[in-house]
Amino acid sequence: MPNPTATFNTTEGTFTAEIFMDTLPITASNFVDLCNTGFYNGVHFHRVIDGFMLQFGCPHAKNAKAQNSGTGGPKPGSTYTCGGRTITRDANEGCIPDELVDKTSNEPGTLSMANTGAPNSGGSQFFVNTVHNEFLDWFRPDLGESQHPVFGRVVTGMDIVNKIGKARCDSNDNPKTPIMMNTITIA
Repeated sequence: MPNPTATFNTTEGTFTAEIFMDTLPITASNFVDLCNTGFYNGVHFHRVIDGFMLQFGCPHAKNAKAQNSGTGGPKPGSTYTCGGRTITRDANEGCIPDELVDKTSNEPGTLSMANTGAPNSGGSQFFVNTVHNEFLDWFRPDLGESQHPVFGRVVTGMDIVNKIGKARCDSNDNPKTPIMMNTITIA
């Protein structure tokens, strides 16, 4: 069975990504569930750094200028299905278990789980790499403590990703002109 494809319809244009259900089923199933329930609809990119990445997925960022953007996640204790079994997001912040199994590097166009740096602290937030950020690879402990598993790759529309990556931002890396995710659909 082929991996699912996510279509990201933003106010700047559309891009699509393959979601690595075959190698990171827990992470990919969490993402697909959030997409299918409309969790990401109307959420803004809250952190954009030219020459680095685009961060997205905090529910507080439905307000493009929310001061607490980057601190939210899925509903604590909520569930989703992965391979026929139910996974429960943690009861405190809605985080999912780390899935450090595939050694795909944080190359341009890859989708990677954002987290606090602590184990099992990812939930709904992720980033799209615009350059090769190998220092974020979970399997390279010689490069730093951050562990960010890659769960997808942009297959069309990298020009849109790069356009978003060039957005003018404030001192908090928040785009001055808000960039919103209209919808993410899974096929």
